[in-house]
Amino acid sequence: MSAEEPETPWPIRILHLHSSFSLGGKEARAVRLMNLMGDRAHHTILSAMPDALGARDAIAPGIVVDFPADAPPLHGKPSLARYRDLARYMTGFDLVLSYNWGAMDGVMARRCHVSRWWHSMPELIHHEDGFNEDESVRRNWKRNLFRRIGLRTAQAVVVPSTLLQRIAADEWGAGDRTRLIRNGIDTAVYGKGPSVPIPGFERREGEVVIGTVAGLRKVKDLPRLVRAVAELPRNVRLVIVGEGPERAAIAAEAAACGFADRLFMPGFMAHPERWIGHFDLLALSSLSEQAPIAVIEAMAAGLPVVSPAVGDVAAMVSGANRPFVAADEAAFRAALAQMARDPALRAAVGAENRRVAGECFDETTMVAAYESLYARALEGYGPFSGRWGGAD
Repeated sequence: MSAEEPETPWPIRILHLHSSFSLGGKEARAVRLMNLMGDRAHHTILSAMPDALGARDAIAPGIVVDFPADAPPLHGKPSLARYRDLARYMTGFDLVLSYNWGAMDGVMARRCHVSRWWHSMPELIHHEDGFNEDESVRRNWKRNLFRRIGLRTAQAVVVPSTLLQRIAADEWGAGDRTRLIRNGIDTAVYGKGPSVPIPGFERREGEVVIGTVAGLRKVKDLPRLVRAVAELPRNVRLVIVGEGPERAAIAAEAAACGFADRLFMPGFMAHPERWIGHFDLLALSSLSEQAPIAVIEAMAAGLPVVSPAVGDVAAMVSGANRPFVAADEAAFRAALAQMARDPALRAAVGAENRRVAGECFDETTMVAAYESLYARALEGYGPFSGRWGGAD
C-alpha cells in the first residue's frame, strides 16, 4: 500500500435481517456466503423469530457473528417509533441484507428514515426466496403494497427464480433493480456418496427410500407426501429430514394412514452432502417453491426428483427428469410409483441430473454474482474489492 492510499477499514460490518434463522434453503445459502467471507466480515443476525436460530450451527468456526439480545425487535406492530429505532441501529453497519417477508419491517424502517440519516445509512439489498402457504397462489395485496413502498430505496432485490424475477420487477416495482442469481452448491462434494449414517435409520434389504429435506411448515404440505407414499408397496419408506412446527401434524397423518412404521423423521441434519445419498429419490410436495436448494443437492448426488410443477423445478432438472415434475395430483402419485418400482430408471435419470447440476448449479457462479453485487453496494469497499476465495 502506498503512502497516498488510505488504510482499508475492515472487517466489513454486515447486518442480516432474517424472517427466521432456522436452517432452510435461504439460510443455508446465507451461511455458505458468510463462511466464504471468512475474517473479512463481521456479521450481526436479527431474526423476526428470535428463537428460530438453528442455522447458527452451520456457521464455520472462526466466523465472527453476533446474535444480539438488545437489538430493536424485527417483528412487531408497525410504528414510527419502532422503525426509527431499527433505522438508527442500521447506521452502525456498512451493509444491510434482508431476507423474505418476515424482514420487511427492517426494509420499511430504512425507507422511512433514510433521508434522516442519509450520511450514515448503509445500502440495503433484499433477498426474496418465496412465499408461505398464504401467498402460494396469489400475493396479499396489502403486503404487495408494503413491499412496493418499502423496497423503493433498496439498492437491489435478489431472487433465485424467473417467476420471482417477474413478480419483483412488476408487482413490487423493483424493475431493473431486480437481480436473478440462481442458487448453487459445491456440486463436487455430492458426488462422493454418503459418508455418515442418518441417525437411527437402518435400511433393510430390498427397500426403496424416498427422501425429502425441508422445513416442516404448512407450505411444504408434507402430509400430502405421506398420503402419496402410503399407497406404495410396503418396501417403500419415507425419510423427512428437517424440523418445524408441522412435525406433529405429519406424524398424525402417517398414523391415520397406517404408515407410521414406514415414516422416519430424524430432525435437522447439517451437511446434506454427507447423507443425502442414502435416498433413492427426492420427493417434494410443496404448495409453493421457487428454486429449491434441496433439488440441486439431490441432482448433484445423482438422484431423480419427483415434484409438483412449482416454481422453476421443471426448468432446473434434466430433460430426463422433466416428465416426473407433475402437473396434478394423479400425475404426482403416478410419478412416485414409477420411480419407486424402477431402479434402472432412477439410475439413468439421476445420472443426467448429476451432469446438469455440475454444468448449471455449481456455486462458483453464484458466489461470483453475490460478490459482485455486494461489492457494488459497498463501492469496492474493503475486503469485497477482491475475490472471496474458492470454496472449501
